[in-house]
Amino acid sequence: MTTTATTLFSLEGRTALVTGASRGIGQAIALGLASAGADLILVGRGESLAGTAEDVAALSREATVVDADLSDLDGLRDRIAALATTTEIDVLVNCAGVIRRGAFLDTDDALWREVMAVNLDAPRLLSSWVAAGMLERGRGKIVNIASLLSFQGGKDVASYAASKHALVGLTRALSNEWASGGVQVNAIAPGYIATDNTDALRRDPVREAEILARIPTGRWGRPLDIVGAAVFLAAPASDYITGHTLVVDGGWMSR
Repeated sequence: MTTTATTLFSLEGRTALVTGASRGIGQAIALGLASAGADLILVGRGESLAGTAEDVAALSREATVVDADLSDLDGLRDRIAALATTTEIDVLVNCAGVIRRGAFLDTDDALWREVMAVNLDAPRLLSSWVAAGMLERGRGKIVNIASLLSFQGGKDVASYAASKHALVGLTRALSNEWASGGVQVNAIAPGYIATDNTDALRRDPVREAEILARIPTGRWGRPLDIVGAAVFLAAPASDYITGHTLVVDGGWMSR
């Protein structure tokens, strides 16, 4: 069979589970995977999740909606663990994330646990539930959405930075365990993207100016800017790439 760019980036016949699919980067990735041929399991909260499902259907792909609070790990287990044993999930994208801004000394235990649950423990559990089937079939892709704060400390976001540093560590560790079984585990580290999580920064004229001054492309990223990397890491084109964190940041890290 002749290998073409089309086959390398095709997700025909695949099923992808995407968390945080109701808006922002997660929604854009879900639609990108659908446009590449994948059926979707959409995990998230809110009425906009149904809108994402409608957009997936408009691309002639199937969409299953799972309303779940990723900070409620027991509830997440009830909704996803059994699904992972009855459905062949070929691609997992751990995109859901939460950021809580404030001084470290004002960060209480409940806030810290919430951030860790959504940003680290949910990806850990979801990966464990889907990996068994992937390893049995001898193929699978896990894509974790990391952050520039997987490499930097940031400002007033200690819980977020700690969780994203740990997520890259988890990505590498799971890659080492599962690569020989045909499962590639990678991460994407988006730069400053115009989403709900960065709304406070974009409304602060001083911080926005500081951020834009460091981005060589001179603009905030868009959720669409992450889609190409996600499709690449979910598709056969990346079969020999694992344990890698792909930075998509408009040049921020080069400064």
